[in-house]
Parts: sequence; structure tokens; C-alpha cells
Amino acid sequence: MHIRFDVPADPDYPGRVAAALSSVRLRRYGLVGAVLTVVGVIGFAVSRGSARGEQFSSLWLAMLVGGLLSMLYAPWVRWRARRRSGSYAVEGGYDITDTNIMMRSGSESGGIAWDGVDQVRVTPEFWIVYVGRMPATVIPRGLMSTEDAETLRAFMTARGLLQDR
Repeated sequence: MHIRFDVPADPDYPGRVAAALSSVRLRRYGLVGAVLTVVGVIGFAVSRGSARGEQFSSLWLAMLVGGLLSMLYAPWVRWRARRRSGSYAVEGGYDITDTNIMMRSGSESGGIAWDGVDQVRVTPEFWIVYVGRMPATVIPRGLMSTEDAETLRAFMTARGLLQDR
């Protein structure tokens, strides 16, 4: 297998990559925030009905606000990543073979050996490549030809790497 494609100097592309990679790491903040918010609402409601409610209502209110802020943290980080990465738009490309994924962006280049890849997750726009538990890079499916995307999908499935969301 040998797949080669270029990445145009699109100002929106680095932001989409940053948002995809950060969403993986930031998902837990939304879950923790939802739990804190629910517990805060329940605790606040229960404390208002009890005789000693005034003592604990500030604790529950703080938990509720902390949960809401935690849920808003991930969208805020993604928004900032998109806004700040527009100046990073340079031409690049991918060169994917049976042994590795080579990426180039402007004058920089790097690669990941398939032997080091633990899993690949599917998002609407990218395949997110994991080395260990951390997302290492993305492969943009939309910039590949349909035949190359199917070839790569079959290769990753045969290696047991591809996991649908």
C-alpha cells in the first residue's frame, strides 16, 4: 500500500485538527461537569427544604457553578484552538505506506510507525491515530480519494486498529 495526498494551505484546517485532537482529551470535563451539576442541583434543592439548609446551600451552589464551568471548558478550549491556529496554515501532505505514516507541514516533517499505533478512532472528518493512550495525529479522510480511503480503512481494520465511535 502506498497512499500519498496533499493538504492545501487552508486557514480553517489547523483549527479543525486542533478541535478534533482536543475533543478527545477534553471529553471527561463534560462528563464530570454534568455529574457535578446534577449533584449540585439535587443538593441545593434538598438543602433549601431542610432547617439547616442555609449552611449547605452555598456548598451546593458552588458545586452547581463548578459543574457548569467544567461543561463549558471543552467548548471554550476548542473555540480558542480554532481561533488561534488560523495563522498556522501551510501546505503539507501525507505519505502512508504499510510501515508508517509520514506527514509534512511546511518545512517540518515527521512520522509514526504502524507498529507503534495502538488504535485509530473515527470522527466525522478524521481518523485519529493513537500511540498509547494519547492521540498522536489525524488522517483527514476528506482530502483522500475514495479508493485510497477504502484501502487505508481495510488496512487498519486488518491490523485490528480501527474502532468506530
